[in-house]
Amino acid sequence: QVQLVESGGDLVQAGGSLRLSCVASGFTFTFSSYVMSWYRQAPGEERELVAVAYSGGGTTYSDSVKGRFTISRDNVKNTVYLQMNSLKPEDTALYFCQSSQNGYDSWGQGTQVTVSS
Repeated sequence: QVQLVESGGDLVQAGGSLRLSCVASGFTFTFSSYVMSWYRQAPGEERELVAVAYSGGGTTYSDSVKGRFTISRDNVKNTVYLQMNSLKPEDTALYFCQSSQNGYDSWGQGTQVTVSS
């Protein structure tokens, strides 16, 4: 079973930057074959997809973060990153990492990002 550990969340002022990391272990297939995603969930809200890094190298982003956030992966370090720039108070949420392979998903515990105005 894949284990995912997120880190990098913090309290930051609006306009600031953070980089989240998610280290994966325990996977059956090679890390590079997994689709890796970042989700976030604000209090009282549903979990929403933020960004996806596909196994083939492509990426997608939600409209709310496009142009500000960048997802990347290091297939040697088994790590996926989320670089977040120009942060806004509405980016405040618990950020989760997800791995997906053959319809089986695994989730991390999340890392808290709080953006003050």
